[in-house]
Amino acid sequence: MKNLARLILFFTASFAAFFFGAVLLEFILTWVDSARIIPTEASPGQDAVAAAWKAITPALYLSILFAISYSSRRKMAAPAALIGTIVLACALTGGVSFGLNRASNLRPAFRPVSPIQAPPGLILSRSQNVIVLLRESSYIRGPRVVSIPGQPLIYQEVPFGPYNTIIQLPALSFGHETPWFIQSIRIDLSLSATEIRSRLENNLVYFAAYIFSLILLLVSLRLFLELSHWPLANLFLGLLVFRLILSLESFLNAREINTMIYTFLNGRLPSAFISPLTFSAIGTLIILCALLSKAARLGRREDD
Repeated sequence: MKNLARLILFFTASFAAFFFGAVLLEFILTWVDSARIIPTEASPGQDAVAAAWKAITPALYLSILFAISYSSRRKMAAPAALIGTIVLACALTGGVSFGLNRASNLRPAFRPVSPIQAPPGLILSRSQNVIVLLRESSYIRGPRVVSIPGQPLIYQEVPFGPYNTIIQLPALSFGHETPWFIQSIRIDLSLSATEIRSRLENNLVYFAAYIFSLILLLVSLRLFLELSHWPLANLFLGLLVFRLILSLESFLNAREINTMIYTFLNGRLPSAFISPLTFSAIGTLIILCALLSKAARLGRREDD
């Protein structure tokens, strides 16, 4: 009971820390993106509810990963640890999701970003394309000089390009672009959060089935955190496996893949249950493999 109480405390603290940390990070990324955009019109900031929705998935994944790692290092009984983690994860994820769903009328958490003011001569560059503004940056349709690789300089008194289309000003570059690996993780996390939110808003049964099956799959991965005697190596392996599960989640939720599987099953299973059924099947298979492996080890010890 003492170990279970510690697990409850550890998981709750981890979930809260990762959730609020992800919300804060989302705010910072939003501010940075807003500051990089030209034209410099003020745009409303992202409200707290939207940022909190995006924080649910990273909080869920990371808190489960650290919880099963903690239970493995503490040599806690697998059945009690798995059941306790599943119940806690379902309760916290469901509670936060319902709370955010009720708080849809929450006002933005921060004010619109102030416009960027720059004098004439501001140089903007992206992908080797250069634009020199000849008036203040707040004057959106002011004259400019455009440099495109392989072409002579273009002077635009009125910034309309060929076919009467305005040439959009590029985003300001504060250093190098974000690596694709980081971008892909952020995209998959956002897609997962969007799926959870849409299921809660459309059908409570679909939401419950999705959350429970996803948590079951993540908790079953404790098997991979017991492959070696080095906890840190197991944790990094768990991070890699969790990243693969996140990719699998985005893959199954893609409309084309979901439709293809639904057509293959001849409509015998509602499309909303395809992902939950897949998660449950994989999670159950991993748990059975872990039980059989443990039974085999016990049998070898008895024979010796």
